[in-house]
Amino acid sequence: MASISAKDLAQSHASKIQGKVVLTTGVSPSGLGAAFVKAIAASQPALLILAGRNITKVEETAKQLAAENPTLSIKTRLLQLDLSSLEAVRTAADTINGWSDVPHIDVLVNNAGIMAVDYALSPEGFESQLATNHLGPFLFTNLIMGKLLASAAPRVVMVSSDGHRLGGFRFGDYKFHDGESYNKWQAYGQSKTANMLTAVSLAEKLGSKHNFLSFSLHPGVIGTSLGDHIDWNVEYAGLQNIDRMMGNAEGWNASFDFVSHDEGCATHVVAAFDTDIAGQNGAYLEKGQIVAEDSNRIKPWATSRVEAEKLWKLSEKLVGQTFSY
Repeated sequence: MASISAKDLAQSHASKIQGKVVLTTGVSPSGLGAAFVKAIAASQPALLILAGRNITKVEETAKQLAAENPTLSIKTRLLQLDLSSLEAVRTAADTINGWSDVPHIDVLVNNAGIMAVDYALSPEGFESQLATNHLGPFLFTNLIMGKLLASAAPRVVMVSSDGHRLGGFRFGDYKFHDGESYNKWQAYGQSKTANMLTAVSLAEKLGSKHNFLSFSLHPGVIGTSLGDHIDWNVEYAGLQNIDRMMGNAEGWNASFDFVSHDEGCATHVVAAFDTDIAGQNGAYLEKGQIVAEDSNRIKPWATSRVEAEKLWKLSEKLVGQTFSY
């Protein structure tokens, strides 16, 4: 398949982007979130809400947006959001819900995340990848749901990964025996599977009743700061072993097929704005297209409606709050 460009796709979807309020998490200047908002900025969204843990980096991205679009009035609003802390997530959600001049949010792109980090606990005592990649976005999305449902056509995008193949959700041991059996790649796989299952649940619970769309996606392999801490000379063999153990007999190829930031966030644009995919609510995308559930590119543990509902209920228990729609 020919390479795809986020900027080109944004131009072709300009009429769907124009006037929209878009909230994107994880917008550090060198990352995919920043590349995504830069790609859509010229299509004149009404407001770009830029959220991130490090507010200085968020401010830098906002400045870059203004500098790259000198003839446009790019409206931005900045939000400090630390997804690893449920308390911080609640604070950020309270902030947004208090913005009376922003009555609705049309698109939420849950882009922020971490990958294959050493074992650590969140402030509330959860494994850090589970906390940051799943529980934080799950809680944040639900706490600002009132703003989303105030949109005529709300949409949520969960940035997952091909790494979901490294593990389903470990309902019997999502804590990895309190770290004793922890494997950073399995924990990453668990959190990325959780992203996909969350998209499925949102589509099931809200789709027909609220004209609500939700998708998950794999952006591709991109050289961002997400993996700066990883020594691939050491870690790659372990990654391949886990991949094979999970039933992927061939494992990853000898080298990753890297794509540019522009190509990497192109699928963000499709998932966030393309109306042709509305009939496949809850689906998973890769390279700008829906991936069929029976494809070898997607694992059944990440698309199961039963698993999705089971995870939803567990997630409500873990964050200490239930959500009814």
